[in-house]
Amino acid sequence: MEKTTNIDLLERELYLKQLQIKSLLYITQSINQNIPADDLFQIYRNTLNWELEIPKMALFFREHDKWVCKSHIEASDELLNADIEDYIEDYSRIALLDDDKHPILRDYEILVPVYHKESPIAMTFIGGLGDHDDVYQKIEFVSTVTSIVAVAIENKRLFKRQLEQERLKREMELAASMQSMLIPESLPVNDYYKFDGVYKPHLGVGGDYFDFVDIGNGEVSFCVADISGKGVAAALLMSNFQAHVQAIVRRNLPMRKLIRILNKRVLEITKGDKFITFFIGKYNVETRKLQYVNAGHTRPILLMNGSKYRLDEGCTILGAFKKLPDIEVGEINVEEDATLVAYTDGLTDLKNDSGDYFNVDALEQFIDENRDMEVGHFNEKLMKHIDQFKGSREYPDDVAVLTCKLY
Repeated sequence: MEKTTNIDLLERELYLKQLQIKSLLYITQSINQNIPADDLFQIYRNTLNWELEIPKMALFFREHDKWVCKSHIEASDELLNADIEDYIEDYSRIALLDDDKHPILRDYEILVPVYHKESPIAMTFIGGLGDHDDVYQKIEFVSTVTSIVAVAIENKRLFKRQLEQERLKREMELAASMQSMLIPESLPVNDYYKFDGVYKPHLGVGGDYFDFVDIGNGEVSFCVADISGKGVAAALLMSNFQAHVQAIVRRNLPMRKLIRILNKRVLEITKGDKFITFFIGKYNVETRKLQYVNAGHTRPILLMNGSKYRLDEGCTILGAFKKLPDIEVGEINVEEDATLVAYTDGLTDLKNDSGDYFNVDALEQFIDENRDMEVGHFNEKLMKHIDQFKGSREYPDDVAVLTCKLY
């Protein structure tokens, strides 16, 4: 009789092993077929419920720094809705649970964790095992299956994230290409004036902007703007704003009216959620008169006859108020060989490794020392200078520089 019992036990053990092998084969084939994650979780549940006859189970996965139950057998709502972070912090391998310490786990005896490197990615709670069960073999198999499923799901997640990153990268490259078409590729150089611009977006695309418009009859207009925020959202607003600037400036309106119209357009676009700092100048080559408005922008620097001027007359930022306060229009009679540098605050927000800023005084000193250079060479040297100044630090913001020589 005893001999027969041993044979029965061996046959049952062999049968269970065959079931386990078939289950593992089915799971791996399903993974190779790239079935959806929800289907894989259902296979996991069925394997533990039907093949191993486990009465209670709850499989948790970490998603966005939160543990979420993805599959379960007879789990209570209390456990399914619980934050299990505090219950598992002491477990890094298969362990017996202490129900006195964690009452919510009173129906579970064993915890099977799965780690990726040093980070937990899955946790399975097992409960309801009877005294007659071969607990060691069952838990060993549960650990194997959980690891296979967890790694497969993690690989799916990583692959999806990689695809998303590649998609975003392509979109950013396209956005950068489109934005580069909006920034003037070349600026005019003649006997009356020479312009050159530099644009370095912080994130590939950005919200800084400069432009030049030949109004006609010896008048030209130029501007620099800085849209609040960074990245694609700022770039979209910048492109919209640029279209309005181009259209409105060509109408050669009085400066105050031009600024009020632009403010209204920005409010219509952003609903007050974003704002724009803006500097615009209008220069007449015959009268040598420069009119300008500074709408909350960093003050451009004008050098002529050994004197420095910071162009700060104007008004507040665009897009913040429905009705702008009084708008002051600055007016300067430009003498020969004047140099004007307009820029965004990304330039003077630069810090070096010692924590010092490339402030306005440093910029003025650079302009004074290099004022006789051609505008293109001037900007090229300025970019090299600030690259050396910032050292290993990244650019904290978009940088735009528009340099003008007025002869």
